Amino acid sequence: MTTSPPSDPDPVSVDVVLPCLDEAEALPWVLERIPPGWRALVVDNGSTDGSAAVAAALGATVVREERRGFGAACHAGLTAATADVVCFCDCDASLDPRELVPFVDRVRSGEADLVLGRRRPQSRGAWPAHARAGNLALSHLLRRRTGLRLHDLGPLRAARREALLGLGLTDRRSGYPLQMVVRAADAGWRIAEYDVPYLPRTGASKVTGTWRGTWQAVRDMSRVLAEREEAHA
Repeated sequence: MTTSPPSDPDPVSVDVVLPCLDEAEALPWVLERIPPGWRALVVDNGSTDGSAAVAAALGATVVREERRGFGAACHAGLTAATADVVCFCDCDASLDPRELVPFVDRVRSGEADLVLGRRRPQSRGAWPAHARAGNLALSHLLRRRTGLRLHDLGPLRAARREALLGLGLTDRRSGYPLQMVVRAADAGWRIAEYDVPYLPRTGASKVTGTWRGTWQAVRDMSRVLAEREEAHA
């Protein structure tokens, strides 16, 4: 990963949170695509394949989160971040961190408070049918809950750090990404979508690669949708 600062005398301050569980094979591809001047925060969530060492060797800042769970890893990265704008990206090489540049531009310009990536599969195997069906069902439930007409609840996203911390996110499992959107909507945030290429992941999926994983994610997210606004007012 290139660590030299950009030529811009006033570089954009951005942290990219990368939740990581056994992604040593994918990390080089992901980290070399972190935009210049941005910081990669690789949150090691109990990897046994040397992911933390690989990330550190490639210049990333490694954050360790022993409590297992996608939300636990994401939130550990958020609390470790110091930049004004924080992005989230999967660490499995299915999403290119360079796609986050226009997300950050829209947040910093005030055009949007939260920008999400709408995944566009680049091959038949990139997004399994059961995972896509689960995402579609949750999008419909989210529309009923908040009125938002979003097409995807994917992991690629950007927002301001202090505002995200102010949402008081509590889910530490698969419901974390959805809880972020629900609470942002309840708070009156402007939420936008960007189309992004979605590639076949490197290695085996820990969540949506199986029916069981997808079911667990849908169950976690359904619980989030049942939250009452008063619970976090």
